[in-house]
Amino acid sequence: MDLPEGTSAEPEGQGPVGSSSSGAGPQALSGPRAVPTDGAGAGRIDVGTVGAGRGLDPGAMRLAAVVSVARHNGMVLTAEDYPAMPGEAVPSAASLVAWLRESGLWAKAVRLRWKQLMKLHESGPVILLLNDGSAGLLRAVDPEQNVVLMQDPTETNGDAAVPVDELRLAQLWSGEVLMIRRERSEVEEDQPFTLSWLIKMVMGERRILRDIGLASITLSLLTIIPPLLVLTVVDRVVVHHSMSTLVLLTAILVITTLYEMFLGSARRLLVLVIGTRLDAKLNLYIFNRLLRLPLDFFERHSAGETTYKVAQIYRVREFLTGRLMNTFLDMFTLLILLPFLFWLDATLAWMVVAAASLIALVILAFLHPMRVVVGHVINAETLKNGTLIETVHGIRTVKSLALEPARRAEWDERVANVGKWRLAAGRLANWPATLVTPLERFISIGVIMVGVFLALDDSTAVSLGALMAFMMLGMRVAGPLVQLARLIEDLEEARNAVGQVGAVLNRPMEANPASGGMRPKFTGAISFDDVTYTYPNTKTPALDRVTFSIPAGTMLGVVGRSGSGKSTLTRLLQGITRDYTGFLKIDNADLREINLQHLRRSFGTVLQENFLFRGSIRDNIIAGRAGLTLDDVVRACRLAGAEEFIERMPAGYETWIEEGSPNLSGGQRQRLAIARAVICDPKLMIMDEATSALDPESEALVNANLLRIARGRTMVIVSHRLSSLTECDLILVMDKGRVIDVAPHRMLLERCAIYRQLWLQQTRHMDTQGPRNAGPAPILAQGD
Repeated sequence: MDLPEGTSAEPEGQGPVGSSSSGAGPQALSGPRAVPTDGAGAGRIDVGTVGAGRGLDPGAMRLAAVVSVARHNGMVLTAEDYPAMPGEAVPSAASLVAWLRESGLWAKAVRLRWKQLMKLHESGPVILLLNDGSAGLLRAVDPEQNVVLMQDPTETNGDAAVPVDELRLAQLWSGEVLMIRRERSEVEEDQPFTLSWLIKMVMGERRILRDIGLASITLSLLTIIPPLLVLTVVDRVVVHHSMSTLVLLTAILVITTLYEMFLGSARRLLVLVIGTRLDAKLNLYIFNRLLRLPLDFFERHSAGETTYKVAQIYRVREFLTGRLMNTFLDMFTLLILLPFLFWLDATLAWMVVAAASLIALVILAFLHPMRVVVGHVINAETLKNGTLIETVHGIRTVKSLALEPARRAEWDERVANVGKWRLAAGRLANWPATLVTPLERFISIGVIMVGVFLALDDSTAVSLGALMAFMMLGMRVAGPLVQLARLIEDLEEARNAVGQVGAVLNRPMEANPASGGMRPKFTGAISFDDVTYTYPNTKTPALDRVTFSIPAGTMLGVVGRSGSGKSTLTRLLQGITRDYTGFLKIDNADLREINLQHLRRSFGTVLQENFLFRGSIRDNIIAGRAGLTLDDVVRACRLAGAEEFIERMPAGYETWIEEGSPNLSGGQRQRLAIARAVICDPKLMIMDEATSALDPESEALVNANLLRIARGRTMVIVSHRLSSLTECDLILVMDKGRVIDVAPHRMLLERCAIYRQLWLQQTRHMDTQGPRNAGPAPILAQGD
């Protein structure tokens, strides 16, 4: 869908425009009440209340229109999925666009005039946002009759569209349009990272590159003027003592210099603009690709290694917009000045070309050895950076266990290894630099010496002015030739950097969480049917033919020895991996067919180790979910048992949490994580060792609220503490990746040997009757 010429996007955050505050505001369209008019074919729509026949308010009409157009484009959305913004009476164009883009559709809010509406041929349905907050669907346009075909969004019959003329539409609509379509092609973040992709991104800035090219050509032409002026001054002004000519040439030189200064400044600004724009695009691309990498990638690779490799993308960008672009810009100078040098003196020009060619051969000879050594440097830097990041992330453990000497020794080793390879690379790079030095000196000085010799020879036609002009232009030509030779070396370094970045960003991605897949309304029934999953690079299945099912609203406990597959089962439920065999269904919908983002948002998940972001307690609990208020936060914290300690804090819910949450205990962090999970009232909840970090008092508080938390939702609770699972409807016992039994607590005690053994191990102390006034515990070690 191409936007008509002259359209403009609605400013972000701006609500519907032209809303009428008077009681006699414009009314919405209603297909069945429309009546045809005169022979012109223009229709008339009765003025009535928006959606009156269906009892819909204006906001519901807008959502109905969006849902209808989304379905037309193959995306199933429901009005309940819309994340309402606080204080928003009706959905604004900006919030609707954000919702649609997050759901995987292309959307844009624009303002159109009647003439521009007439240009929307074969564009599919378009949403007109009406003045009273409702919406109408534009199905087609008829330029010959000068009408548009409109339809009530609540009408399911596609033939219900009626013609509306410009005058009638102007009473209802002030120009705001919401355009929606599928993405036409593979979006940038779905494309693999390669050097050709980067070059394609640079070439996408055609207008700026065109302006830079024109400026470069002009600057190259201006470069010829000063040598020509010098040639004229030496050969004619000095000989004929023409002062007027000297004044004229001086004026030309001043004007040329000022113009060159202006063009040079403009070209540098354009290069800066294109570099800034590419940096912004690359930042978005990198972050989106990293977010779509599967979790097991981050579990297998250190953060230091990942961040260092990804950072190499900026070396590639600097190469493209720095050395490469400057070399190509200098090529304009070369193409213009080289013929001029041959015009001045062909012999000297051939000497410059020959010397530059020898420099290129020297650099090419050292290219392969340098590639090998640079690879060692990059690997050493990766290891060094990994040690640094790991130490910073684990500084609390380093300090508490006095591991500074060990970490320092490892750091010293990494630094020494980097230094060794950098020294080797520097020594190797020193050889071509040494060998090309006499060639560069010959270009800058030797050629001029030869030129002087030729000028002294009466048989040659080299004048003194031509020699001075050649001297001025010689290095301007030799520089680009030398840079072109060294560009090959820089290209190899850029390819190395591309390989490092590609090793991270070109990994298999998760399915795009924002597009494709079903978005069912969950009630919470879960079914595993012969599910088997094996982790990469292992042979023993983590889950081996797991089969069980639970109805919606069940509180299911999952127990078993370490390594029995409990956490793997929850990972599969969250869609962290879909490389399993068998069938895993939620409410009879195959999990692999469900939209990944919709699936994960439908789960409330509490892990054993929960990360809190830098920000206030309130921000952490809301966690970017628009439309939630402080009342929702308080309600969730009360349910999780976190309200009592939050209210004791000086700033309450606005208490700031630093990185690593040093001002919170482990139990407090866990209760905040539980509040964050329940705030959206999910129909499914996963608690994976959620109470393991809690002190007895906090655990008792959470367990007391567990039944209230579980009310109306399906809960999967993984825990080693069997005492916290006794109230569960069912308990799933696992061992070595297999399901041993599924039954309530009392039944498992009777018939499941593994469960009974685990229970006795944890409750044996309760059956031991010791003396009440027992003596002190034996001292294991004594010290001063």
